[in-house]
Amino acid sequence: MKFYLKKSLDFITTLFLISLLTFGVFQLLPGNPALAILGPEADSTQIKALEEKMGLDKPIAQRYFSWVVGAFHGDLGKSYQYDQSVSKLIGGSFSVTLSLAIVTLIFTLFIGFFFGFFYAYIWHSKFFKPLMNLHQVWFSIPSFCSALLLILIFSVKLGLFPAMGYVPLSQGFFPWLYSLTLPAFSLALGSGAILARYTTSSILNQFRQDYVRTAKSKGLSQWQVITRHILRNALLPSVTTLGLIMTEILGGSIIIENVFSLPGIGRLIATSIQTRDFPLIQGLVLYLALITLICNFLVDMIYTFIDPRIRK
Repeated sequence: MKFYLKKSLDFITTLFLISLLTFGVFQLLPGNPALAILGPEADSTQIKALEEKMGLDKPIAQRYFSWVVGAFHGDLGKSYQYDQSVSKLIGGSFSVTLSLAIVTLIFTLFIGFFFGFFYAYIWHSKFFKPLMNLHQVWFSIPSFCSALLLILIFSVKLGLFPAMGYVPLSQGFFPWLYSLTLPAFSLALGSGAILARYTTSSILNQFRQDYVRTAKSKGLSQWQVITRHILRNALLPSVTTLGLIMTEILGGSIIIENVFSLPGIGRLIATSIQTRDFPLIQGLVLYLALITLICNFLVDMIYTFIDPRIRK
């Protein structure tokens, strides 16, 4: 119980500090938001009236408290660019990014664990080193290069998948999956390569342990040793890697979402930065911090189920 209480307290404390830092940084940025909205033609009366409407005339501590209370109730302010609630904009984009993350995770698990187990299984073979060298090349290919290559082959040449666009799940499961296959697979190629590398290294490290030698002396095959004895101990580094991968994807893959024209968090981040939409950027920073904390918290919880000794 102490372990869970400590992790929960760390979660709350970190989130508070991030919110304080995020708000403080944006208050220190030069420029007047009211002037940015009204333009250089506005007079002082109009600017002052808008500042009062936006609460910019109040002390910074009061503004921070109002922002935190609003964020707690799901109100992160209003976007300058879209003239809409920041919470609604993030919520609408999050559904797209979450869909992409789920499909990407499925592909990543399949690619990562398949190749991770395969490399570990053949590590005594003469093909192991050449394949690991090829894996290093695969590992080094950026996701946007994979995306462009997949579009060229499967969209332009073969016409099997759309090159851009998103179909909501409400319009059918298969159209939804069809629209996400290429972007998810282009992300999963990179993340799957990372997971495979960590899984292979973790399994090979376990092979050097005494309990593995004991299992082999009992006549168990290499596959039985991996599945019955090594797998559970080798999962911890892989779970850490998956947590980092999910944090990155849920944070919005800016390049991939723009390449495939997906209206997700990544595209919203790019737009907000280009237009200097400070309330939206501020809300997105808080969202990214929250996603990172939640993913790390879930990874810590999964650790305790894989290895109960961590709770002690």
